[in-house]
Amino acid sequence: QVQLVESGGGLVQAGGSLRLSCAASGRTYTIGWFRQAPGKEREFVARVIWSGGSTYYADSVKGRFTISRDNAKSTVYLQMNSLKPEDTAIYYCAARSRLIGEYDYWGQGTQVTVSS
Repeated sequence: QVQLVESGGGLVQAGGSLRLSCAASGRTYTIGWFRQAPGKEREFVARVIWSGGSTYYADSVKGRFTISRDNAKSTVYLQMNSLKPEDTAIYYCAARSRLIGEYDYWGQGTQVTVSS
């Protein structure tokens, strides 16, 4: 059984930084970060593959956010720099338990609020 626990959200001023963590238990192949702002659909932010560390980012965060993993701690991080008010959302960590397919496990989410 896969479990994901996010932490690290909070309130920050525009231009500031936050680091989110996603502690994963169980066998997973890929960890992704998604976010959902009020009144908007959930959107993809970034993902990392455990084996090899390949990463991929949404255009909206490229150059500002960095996703990384610590295999020894089974933890994935999302370093968010140069935050903008439009980054305000609930951020979710998600996992693929198979090599291909949908993200089939989700964390509880952590709130990130960026004030202008």
